[in-house]
Amino acid sequence: MSSQSEQGDRSEPGARSEPGGAGLDPGLSAIMNERRQLTNLAYRLLGSLSDAEDVVQETYARWYAMTRPQQEAIDSPGAWLTKVAGRICLDLLRSARVRRESYVGEWIPEPLPDGTEWLDGWSGGSTADPADRVTLDESITMAFLVVLESMTPAERVALVLHDVFRYSFAEVAEIVGRTPAACRQLASSARRRIRDSQGPATPAAQRAETVREFKEAWAAKDLDALIALLDPDATATGDGGGLVAARLLPVEGGEQVARSVIELALLAPDLVVLERTVNGQPGLVAQLDGVTVAVLAFEVVGGRIRNIWAVRNPEKLRPWTDDD
Repeated sequence: MSSQSEQGDRSEPGARSEPGGAGLDPGLSAIMNERRQLTNLAYRLLGSLSDAEDVVQETYARWYAMTRPQQEAIDSPGAWLTKVAGRICLDLLRSARVRRESYVGEWIPEPLPDGTEWLDGWSGGSTADPADRVTLDESITMAFLVVLESMTPAERVALVLHDVFRYSFAEVAEIVGRTPAACRQLASSARRRIRDSQGPATPAAQRAETVREFKEAWAAKDLDALIALLDPDATATGDGGGLVAARLLPVEGGEQVARSVIELALLAPDLVVLERTVNGQPGLVAQLDGVTVAVLAFEVVGGRIRNIWAVRNPEKLRPWTDDD
């Protein structure tokens, strides 16, 4: 589950190189080397790119609030920045649980804006990171992020920092405020949640073909074809945020999901559905008059669609319309 590309040649979490010479301002050096790392971390912890960028800004604001001697006294600015960002995220996660109790309908993580088309085949996703900000790997798939949402804030932080970013439990403990042994237990509990949620692996090309067939059956309003593509226990979850029409509860059961898809096709005959990469996986983007009105992410298990997540909240979709 680790994101090796984010670790580069770091010998330890928080270590930093000095491109361009050792005489760089330590604050500037930290920004050059750690901004993307912090964004990657905060997005996985919060499920929102906009919130992640706010966390990074706040982290750097705290760095620059220190005097130059205080900055120079810090052996590893990268480790310091990660610790501060992790603690900010932990506080936000705790408050988010309260805020989401009042959220209208289901809350789905914000999909990463990515206009990559996979019409001519699937090679594993975009060759460039969305907005060059978040590294793509299995830890940013919608299925993974949704499972993270079911964890306690401490479990989530422990799992992501240790398993994805390879920080030691001693370092995680400094952020979470618990002992290394307790953090090890938190990560172990989180891993069990991940394992329990996963089905047999499906080859990437097969996932793409299944989503394409779903799109074609949707366009044809072919109920039988949709039912055949959906797992009998399939679930479709929509997120309108109370700003647009969306079912307040997930639709459960393959046939029920298929009928709801047909209903949507009948209600919106001018909908244009595009094949686009969504969080590193084959997904669909629905547009009306050139404006993105829904981003759909899929979980395909055993050649059938087990989960559909449809983000319709316009606040989460604004970057998709801008990028298209």
